[in-house]
Amino acid sequence: MGDNQQALRTALYDLHVELGGKMVPFAGYDMPVQYPDGIMKEHLHTRDAAGLFDVSHMGQVVIKGDDPAKSIEKLLPGDIQGLEAGQMRYSFLTNVRGGIMDDLIVTRRENDLFVVVNAACKEQDIEIFKTGLAGEATVEVLEDRSLVALQGPKAADVLARFNDAVTTMPFMTYRELDIAGVACFVTRSGYTGEDGYEISMPSSEAEMICRKLLAEDEVAPIGLGARDSLRLEAGLCLYGHDLTQETTPVMGTLLWAIAKRRREEANFPGADVILKQIAEKPAMKRVGILPEGRAPAREHTEIADMDGNIVGEITSGGFGPTMQAPVAMGYVPLELSAVGTDIQLMVRGKARPAKVAKMPFVEQRYYRGE
Repeated sequence: MGDNQQALRTALYDLHVELGGKMVPFAGYDMPVQYPDGIMKEHLHTRDAAGLFDVSHMGQVVIKGDDPAKSIEKLLPGDIQGLEAGQMRYSFLTNVRGGIMDDLIVTRRENDLFVVVNAACKEQDIEIFKTGLAGEATVEVLEDRSLVALQGPKAADVLARFNDAVTTMPFMTYRELDIAGVACFVTRSGYTGEDGYEISMPSSEAEMICRKLLAEDEVAPIGLGARDSLRLEAGLCLYGHDLTQETTPVMGTLLWAIAKRRREEANFPGADVILKQIAEKPAMKRVGILPEGRAPAREHTEIADMDGNIVGEITSGGFGPTMQAPVAMGYVPLELSAVGTDIQLMVRGKARPAKVAKMPFVEQRYYRGE
């Protein structure tokens, strides 16, 4: 966004301000980074009860056509044709070099696809969809809908008071349900590692629904700061940091998102590069990192081997409130990627000891059904 461009506001902006949210620029929007309780308490509240996040800055897109699942597979390596109606899948747009242009969630509905993309990439993604699917499918951007996430171990109990059909929805499924008397798109998903939901609703009703959710004893408003620390503890990538156009799914340890059929068909952008890396192993790999001591290692902190050679860089790092310790992720050479490997982090010019660690740092608690 240029200096003369005014930041966009979501439909919940006035509510954020009323709740004492500290508003900061993020991906072209004014968004709350925290509320008066602060990032630490917001983080722990989400792990213990239920946090409500405004994620309306993300893009919501509907793709329609004769066979939109088949069509979209030209642009990404996920097995979208294999989804049944009401199922959803994490995937990513790839470039011809195998790099990740954005990560996204695709939901297969009865007759179309509902796609949620990152805020900072949505203009690019919409152009890719429109160009890549021209003649096969139409691309509709849902400009009049808001998106919130209700996350935490008590999220299901809370949302069931508004519609008990949410209780039996397994992780990564979709339903169209009335919430507070409003027709909403409800998915059992989120990006905190906790059980929970994302709810797409008409923007005209967003404040009313959020006020009702916040009136429940278990629910507190949560800002971008705690959202970031929660996803980091859960070992989840943040696009533009842990994933970029120079990062392939193999380097990012996201091969689980490319099904066997798609590898065999090899008909998505960058397939030749990605398949070669699968066969020969990548030079660099994303790993979890636990710094020793209490000092967090922030993004761009250099990673050194035990001889002092700079070998990589932290891509996400901070203090993990649940862990009560600093946590990080970054890229290291393959030979240093085994769990338990000793490395060094160059914090303010001093080498500090750290170890490669298993992710997630905090157990993911998704509801996968009875």
